[in-house]
Amino acid sequence: MKWQVVFSPEAADDLERLFDHLLQRELDSATGDPDLPERAIEAIREGCRFLAHSPFSCRKTGASAFVRELIIPFGSTGYVALFEIRDHQQVVIGAVRHQRESDYH
Repeated sequence: MKWQVVFSPEAADDLERLFDHLLQRELDSATGDPDLPERAIEAIREGCRFLAHSPFSCRKTGASAFVRELIIPFGSTGYVALFEIRDHQQVVIGAVRHQRESDYH
């Protein structure tokens, strides 16, 4: 079985926010890597592609068996994607955050 993985508008906004934050951080650094933000977003997208095959293998985030989190490694930390398994065909990414952020925005 294969699920369709869709980013909600809020999750798409999160990707833009994360990209902008990384870009600014790298531009402000004397040894910054301007390619890092693009690599980070690609790592998030690649990690989320995993959900097309095994969304139930990710950890639950509460009472519902259908709301879960995906851990996406990147560098020494990574990202966390909150998603919902809507039905037997679709997984919706609801939010994405950096692992060091306190919670989803």
